Amino acid sequence: MAADEDAEYDEHIVIDLDTLGALAACPHSPGNVKPIKELAGKKVDQICIGSCTNSSYLDLMKVAAILKGKTVSPDVSLTVSPGSRQVLTMLAKNGALADIIAAGARVLECACGPCIGNGQSPKQGAVSLRTFNRNFYNRSGTPSAEVYLVSPETAAVSALTGVITSPEGADIPSIDMPEKFLINDNLILRPEDFENVEVVRGDNIKPFPKGKPLSDTVEGEALIKLGDDITTDHIMPSNAALLAYRSNIPYLSDYCLSNCDKEFPKRAKEKKGGFIVAGSNYGQGSSREHAALVPLYLGIKAVIAKSFARIHKDNLMNNGILPLVFRNPADYDRIEAGDKLRISGAIESVKSRDFVLTDESKGITIPLALECGDRQQNMLICGGSLNSIKH
Repeated sequence: MAADEDAEYDEHIVIDLDTLGALAACPHSPGNVKPIKELAGKKVDQICIGSCTNSSYLDLMKVAAILKGKTVSPDVSLTVSPGSRQVLTMLAKNGALADIIAAGARVLECACGPCIGNGQSPKQGAVSLRTFNRNFYNRSGTPSAEVYLVSPETAAVSALTGVITSPEGADIPSIDMPEKFLINDNLILRPEDFENVEVVRGDNIKPFPKGKPLSDTVEGEALIKLGDDITTDHIMPSNAALLAYRSNIPYLSDYCLSNCDKEFPKRAKEKKGGFIVAGSNYGQGSSREHAALVPLYLGIKAVIAKSFARIHKDNLMNNGILPLVFRNPADYDRIEAGDKLRISGAIESVKSRDFVLTDESKGITIPLALECGDRQQNMLICGGSLNSIKH
């Protein structure tokens, strides 16, 4: 695809590659970015490479090449999490896995691990370098830890020195891509191979909460009013104590937004659901669907915000929860927690993407917008993705 020859642009972005250098996201946000050179020399206690981010064959081959024949600093605990079983197998076959282990790294399973404190929580006050994509406060399981997000090259070089070290100028061999990548699906069981399957659920596996078709009148209380940059970790905490209950939405519901307001879960249940009001960038963070599933279970009908993080907005729509934005951001200040809110003609509003919110407590109306595609319009009317598929 190419732009039209007569295309006009609102903004031009020029990137001078000669000026780029290694960067790190500093505590406690992926957006708090500084050059590695400004952080160089800071003592490191833990380094975690891999998981769902920066864990490809190429990433870990670079790590293996940097570590080969060397030993990790005695002051550093280094872990490596391959991104898939196939990556792990390829590293084992070509000898790179042996180089990583011989240097002193511990190899973890291909799973969601240290990023959310599922093991490898840093010690109190530790500095942890991680090649993950999230470093929100207390996400690692240790509130006092300082978590920095870095590249695999920065992580590997720093593991050897014991301090934050820029990989610029380091002798990092070039990595040749394999002629082909391993494909191994011998553990996949195909549905067509099984005619009669009984789903057996243990006591801690509860049924999936189901959305309902959209009512033409949507009403309820503004159950909570939140500020900017509310993360999916705020909405549904992912600490180690709750990991065992990821398949138990009723249990998790007692912790929804509890970091913002401990009474929110109880209030949502007593009021049989309602609205969430928020500021800018609501739902930033991982794409964890629990941050939408639990509000669905609690009866949340809509989230009204100045703006949404893209993936979470999609997850809300997948579960039939309306993600509505203020047409005038200043209207955020006109709503208070506890206000009685109502949307009339909700189905036609979804079709037009144009909403009018009535705040019955204050006797005012507020214009709202729905930013979505045609498929998502139908999804919201049906009450979520699963319902729309059935239709």
